[in-house]
Amino acid sequence: MGKFLLILLILVSTNAFAAVSKWVDDHGRVHYSDQPPPPEVKAETLHSAPVTESTAGVSGVAAPKTIAEREADLKKAQQAKKEAAEKDAQKQAAAEALKASCATAQQNLRTLQSDLRMIEVNANGDRSYMDDTQRQQRITKAQQDVSTYCK
Repeated sequence: MGKFLLILLILVSTNAFAAVSKWVDDHGRVHYSDQPPPPEVKAETLHSAPVTESTAGVSGVAAPKTIAEREADLKKAQQAKKEAAEKDAQKQAAAEALKASCATAQQNLRTLQSDLRMIEVNANGDRSYMDDTQRQQRITKAQQDVSTYCK
């Protein structure tokens, strides 16, 4: 059993390094072969054997990815794309909220700067008119809000 396995391993490993070569002989005939051409003939290598895990370390070429590895890479790429889309959506929502806050602050400032009498309702539900000092304090606060939200 051990001898059979050794012979099989030798036969399989020799075919792993086969390459298809193309050359033209002295009579002008084109030859394609997996056998090496004569030494005096210039040959062109058309196809080399596929790289397997056993030959990848020998030749220094990386082995092709398995289906599971490709699926894992695809899932990683999809997850990264999803995270980027979520991040963009959050940035967009924050920009919209800032724009709405800016519009509200500007409207409040315009209202306070108008010559209309302003009425406040306290916690008890009683109405009272806003005097000039209160109005000026609210205008100052509204201007700060405008400078904060409207950049």
